[in-house]
Amino acid sequence: MAGPASAPGTDPNAAPATTGATPTRRGTELLLLGFAVLITLAAQCIVDLTLTDALSPELATFGTWFTALWLVAHLVVRRFAPYADPLLLPCIATLSGLGLTMIHRLDIAGNTLGRNNSGEDAPVQLLWATVGLALFVAVLVVVRDHRVLARFAYTLALVGLVLLALPAVLPNSTINGAKLWIRVAGFSIQPGEFAKICLIVFFAAYLVDKRDVLALASRRVAGLELPRGRDLGPVLLAWVASILVLVFERDLGSSLLLFGIFVVMLYVATERASWLVIGLLLFSGGAYVAYQAFSHVRVRVDTWLDPFAYADTGGYQMVQSLFSLGTGGLFGAGLGGGRPDQVPVAKSDFIAAAIGEELGLFGLVALIILYLVLVERGLRTSLVVRDGFGKLLAAGLAFAVAWQVFVVLGGVTGLLPLTGLTTPFVAYGGSSLVANFGLVALLVRISDAARRPAAPPAPPAAKLTDAPTEVVRP
Repeated sequence: MAGPASAPGTDPNAAPATTGATPTRRGTELLLLGFAVLITLAAQCIVDLTLTDALSPELATFGTWFTALWLVAHLVVRRFAPYADPLLLPCIATLSGLGLTMIHRLDIAGNTLGRNNSGEDAPVQLLWATVGLALFVAVLVVVRDHRVLARFAYTLALVGLVLLALPAVLPNSTINGAKLWIRVAGFSIQPGEFAKICLIVFFAAYLVDKRDVLALASRRVAGLELPRGRDLGPVLLAWVASILVLVFERDLGSSLLLFGIFVVMLYVATERASWLVIGLLLFSGGAYVAYQAFSHVRVRVDTWLDPFAYADTGGYQMVQSLFSLGTGGLFGAGLGGGRPDQVPVAKSDFIAAAIGEELGLFGLVALIILYLVLVERGLRTSLVVRDGFGKLLAAGLAFAVAWQVFVVLGGVTGLLPLTGLTTPFVAYGGSSLVANFGLVALLVRISDAARRPAAPPAPPAAKLTDAPTEVVRP
């Protein structure tokens, strides 16, 4: 999977050899962004007309703001990453637009029933999207060559570990039973979302340096080529870190996410399936020990196995989510036609259940397809980019999105225990939205380097024997 690095001194962002040799596809991106904005505004109008029989006075402001947001993003990409993949921005624009529509719909339901004590959340989410766009722009402007990040790999690893550990040591970090948050100046921030990106950069740089050693096998067991015992250290450290997160922060989601990302990136770097088996066995063993030793883990798993037995206590969310999905059926109740507000924390943890109720199975599958397109473009970038670090980084970022969506939707549908992770770009929450904008900015930067035509080779230096002979007379 990992290929040779670019030649020293070669800039992947260098100007193309011939103008127009490779189309930038920025016009396609702009057209798809316009379609995403149109879908979002149409959905907002349907919600308003269904629930209030009139268009909201704030619709014009929202439409202008939302349109300007993606127009700025397009212009920044056109200027600083002109060869980037044209499908990345439209995918996240559609996802964030659908999320804003559903949050707005739940705002109206909360105001009608007198449950929305915190005020309107959709404008707050739009404000967080603006902050995320600022981070998106900053990444593209500052990081002109993604390979520069490899120089700061160990610094980013330290930053990521500190961010991951902060909620465990700071007071007042527990929300809904998990220690995920830190409070700064009246705001709640989930540092694990940013730690995820820092650690992915470190994993990519580390595995590029060590992939040859980690690919060595010592013996063959049941058809699997097992690595040498001395090479298990990095996997064991990642496993210990994930178990510590599970135990001290009661955060099954981040634990599963980080360890899964590391193991898959290790597999991509070495192309040995034995690492996947080892990772699965390690995490299963650690989860079993945690289930036996810690009551909060046992309660979470028991509730997952039989939510109806705990319908009046810890299983209430899961039961309401299943009823919501069952009510939606194939085609849904229509935007504004269901009762997704009956599911607790529907705007964040269970927004997929709200979408399933009002848009049905077809709408939920359409949402999944958008994520699949986003992940596929990330993996395609990983295949095309010329340097090994970029390959692993793009693969890790794309898998992080895929794995998080799988874990979240698995929890909402009862396939997996509830984890507390949020649906990327769709669910309410500033930390997740801002961090994922930064993640996509890195994918845009790598895809620009991957699709940009290679610079022409320098002309060979003239040989001394080819120089013309001149007779110089005194």
